Amino acid sequence: MKDFFKIVIGTFPSELKENTMNFIDFLNDNLMHFERIFGYWKNQHYYCVKYKNECVCYILFNGTDDEKEFVPLTIWSDDSGSEWYKDRKLNENMEKIAVRHIDYCVHCGSCSGGKSKIIFGKKYENVCRTTFRFINPSLSDFEVIKELIIIRINDIDDRY
Repeated sequence: MKDFFKIVIGTFPSELKENTMNFIDFLNDNLMHFERIFGYWKNQHYYCVKYKNECVCYILFNGTDDEKEFVPLTIWSDDSGSEWYKDRKLNENMEKIAVRHIDYCVHCGSCSGGKSKIIFGKKYENVCRTTFRFINPSLSDFEVIKELIIIRINDIDDRY
């Protein structure tokens, strides 16, 4: 799988390429595995990243057609109806970055519309079922994504 990522990521701008490979290493180091998603996504390099068989995020590499706006890399949090971001806190700077990436509903059809969600103790309206979306993340964005994934890992571990 790592060779596949090197090939796909090989087309990315150099900073994004390096940050993405480091992120994939982080996921692998934390015992995650990648499950390719088919159905609507069958012609895309779209993956659900799982920990203990539960989704922690989604990744799209080099989207095409209707997904071109997400080129070359988009990462979504997995927060399908849960409340694991409700009372959690990040440091102030990370929280500001995360809030800039709240995934507001655009009625794409993957769910029944935006929801009211409490994120880091504050209420937001019309939020997609994937609470956060990062298109072509910067290094600081990747650090926030890692923290969000750690929150999700802790949520999963707390239930086992």
